[in-house]
Amino acid sequence: MRLSILDQSPIISGHSPAEAIHATLELARAADGLGYHRYWLAEHHAMKGLGDPCPEILLGQIAATTVRIRVGTGGVLLPYYSALKVAEVFRMYEALFPGRIDLGIGRAPGGNLLTARALNAEALDAEDRFAVHVQETLGYLDDALPPDYPFHAVKAMPSGPTSPQVWLLGSSDYSGALAGHLGLPFSFAHFISAHGGAAVARAYRRDFRPSYRGSEPYCMAAVFAICAQTSEEAERLAASIDLRRLQMARGQEGLIATTEEALAQPYSDAERAVIAKERARAVIGTPETVKAGLLQLKEQFEADELMIITITGDYTSRLRSYQLLAESFGLAGSRAGSGQEPSHS
Repeated sequence: MRLSILDQSPIISGHSPAEAIHATLELARAADGLGYHRYWLAEHHAMKGLGDPCPEILLGQIAATTVRIRVGTGGVLLPYYSALKVAEVFRMYEALFPGRIDLGIGRAPGGNLLTARALNAEALDAEDRFAVHVQETLGYLDDALPPDYPFHAVKAMPSGPTSPQVWLLGSSDYSGALAGHLGLPFSFAHFISAHGGAAVARAYRRDFRPSYRGSEPYCMAAVFAICAQTSEEAERLAASIDLRRLQMARGQEGLIATTEEALAQPYSDAERAVIAKERARAVIGTPETVKAGLLQLKEQFEADELMIITITGDYTSRLRSYQLLAESFGLAGSRAGSGQEPSHS
């Protein structure tokens, strides 16, 4: 089974945003050696705790500092941007790193509504154009715009014989249905929405329409996980994300608390209930426990691949969690892999 990584470049208390970005580079190099299949970077804007607003730039640094791992976005928030410009950026990366680039596309705001308006005042009013926007991007990437399209003569450069893999990302049924309609691989964000994902994945497989980009459905589940040598240590490390998710439920946003800061936080019974509810979005424990939980989710989703997101109160334990998980699944020193890779031109 393929395992991959989603990195939000968390900014941990006591560290600068620049240090968070360098921790992402370090983790990507480690993932390349550990045998993870792909490394995706998330897009968030004006968030104090997450350091990467432009994954389309950072992925170039990741690709340049790694050797074999696929690198991509999880995802580019397409409503903000020109389809042509996105295609040009990813055609450039495909020319530089052929066969290793993924363009994961999302439609969420990636921040608060004020920030969304500042980025592109028209983006949130044009959500009903998302399906067309995706198809325009594909058309530019593959020089496949229909002859009657107004910009048919415009070509995304640099042209070449291969194209990045294009994925649709989502935490509801919309993107899954669109991915199936367009014949694209699909990633469901279980770490955002713990319920209903398996049904979305089944519907995606059922309604998939083969296309020149994919003859068969290919589904991935993105899952939050923390792995440690003991269950007690895993629970300790989970304190930081427990606090963050409580804060997010309150509409608060800040740096990722260190483990010590999070453990010192007093909670009311109501707050503990919120934390317990949010735990449904995570798999936390020893390597054996986490592996079993991930395999259970793989079965529920009928997933071809799992993508793991891990945030703890320090960068060392985050890296160690990924190391333990790779060892548990036998990834170290080899490429992961049963299942068919989604086809791409």
